[in-house]
Amino acid sequence: MKHGVFVWNEYMTRDVEATKAFYEGVVGWVFEGMPMPDGTYWVAKVGDEMVAGVMAMPSDDPRLEHVPDHWLPYLEVDDVIARCKQAEAAGASIIKAPFEVPGIGTIAILAQPGGGVVGWMTSVAQQD
Repeated sequence: MKHGVFVWNEYMTRDVEATKAFYEGVVGWVFEGMPMPDGTYWVAKVGDEMVAGVMAMPSDDPRLEHVPDHWLPYLEVDDVIARCKQAEAAGASIIKAPFEVPGIGTIAILAQPGGGVVGWMTSVAQQD
């Protein structure tokens, strides 16, 4: 993966089934479930290509109470831990500290100055 390039999009929703039905019917995506500790993560596919993810917004996070369903883009960075430290020094807030997703990489969620939320990730392929 290349540093500084958006590599993934994820739709955060309160109604996963309605979201899947919408994209299946309108775009033709097919969904494949990936069991996760907090529920199922749904990978949207076009043929064999993974194109996006859909997941339920956590219902127990009061910060999300008034946040509508939304797309969350992910930016590939060369070292997510070091880049998060740089981002904080530059005025960003870390919403979810770096964490590992087996087989995928290290991910963090941050709010950049001005409030825009973005995911940053260092893919497994880049960590090798």
